[in-house]
Amino acid sequence: MAGLVLTLLGLADSIYLGYEHATANATLACGGHGAVDCAKVTTSSYATVAGIPVAYLGVAFFVVALGLAVVALAGSPQLAALAENGRLAASGIGVAMVAYLIWAEVQIGSLCLWCTGVHLVTLALFVLSLFVVVLRDPSDA
Repeated sequence: MAGLVLTLLGLADSIYLGYEHATANATLACGGHGAVDCAKVTTSSYATVAGIPVAYLGVAFFVVALGLAVVALAGSPQLAALAENGRLAASGIGVAMVAYLIWAEVQIGSLCLWCTGVHLVTLALFVLSLFVVVLRDPSDA
């Protein structure tokens, strides 16, 4: 259940960031100068990967994580174990992306609080998935 809640939080945050990117409203509710400047981060050259806005990649990531969370909760023990393995793999890739995005924020010289929310949720999903996979009953695998 914690994975589902985390995923919904990350999805909501990513949808908001995607909306802001698409509309260029720059209404991000975080500072506008210096060390905390969401607009500076989300409009930088680092805000896209291969022409795709990072926020959209976040939405896609959390949609996949949501599907895996639902399967993990509603599926048979074997299917749930497979979903948890998938969530661990996906969140591992997510953590690698987060590392890149934090590096990008350092290069930009500003921090985006909304982005940090996504980073924290992604890291929490990875840690949760790691514990679930490591601690699961071997007969469920």
